[in-house]
Amino acid sequence: MMETIIRVENLVAAYQDNVVIENVSFEVHRGEVFVIMGGSGCGKSTLLKHMIGLLRPVSGRVLICGEDIHQATGAQRARIVRRFGVTYQSGALFGSMTLLENVRLPLEEFSNLPADAMDLIAQMKLKLVGLSGFADYMPSQLSGGMQKRAAIARAMALDPEILFLDEPSAGLDPITSAEIDALILSLARSLGITFVIVSHELDSIYAVADRVIMLDGRTGNIIASGRPADLRDLSDNPWVRQFFNREAAPGAQE
Repeated sequence: MMETIIRVENLVAAYQDNVVIENVSFEVHRGEVFVIMGGSGCGKSTLLKHMIGLLRPVSGRVLICGEDIHQATGAQRARIVRRFGVTYQSGALFGSMTLLENVRLPLEEFSNLPADAMDLIAQMKLKLVGLSGFADYMPSQLSGGMQKRAAIARAMALDPEILFLDEPSAGLDPITSAEIDALILSLARSLGITFVIVSHELDSIYAVADRVIMLDGRTGNIIASGRPADLRDLSDNPWVRQFFNREAAPGAQE
């Protein structure tokens, strides 16, 4: 029996009167690489922001290790937030800080460790993502792929159980994207980290995902869930098959 680490129950999300996500429910199991996918504008990033507590749902719940992140306050909310790390599509590194200083930030905010211990932990996290020797570099001195790695290192600073990654392959060339995929798999398998990834990059989804949910922007619902290869080959929904097989919609111009 797989342990549920995240449970989303009947989630409704809206901006003003515009409902983006309608009554969505699913579970994420501990240790899996779980991908939220779908076409542009379907609500993938909106769903992620609700899962990490940045946005409050109109109704429904998000449970992290059994605790409702939107109802929690004070010490309880801080405890929930420490269970996960987040990287954003842009990387969101502070350009005026070195990589070491960027990775140290969560430790400075959430721990009382001495400075040398924080430095050591930051160095270890950089090593985990293949950036040994780059601690004193500024983000502007790094390639896009290295910046993504550094953002993952910072998200791992507090040893989270869950990592939320928003479009980790966005803007990367195919080789660099494949290297990020390999890093995600390595961290998931070696450290047992649960990954929740927002992506529409099919090559990456096939490479890393244990399971996916696919959102439909027309209805705000989950249109498909399961293993990517199964959805590609076995789905009885023609739109799902078109998406996974990169086929143009009927009537589209060649």
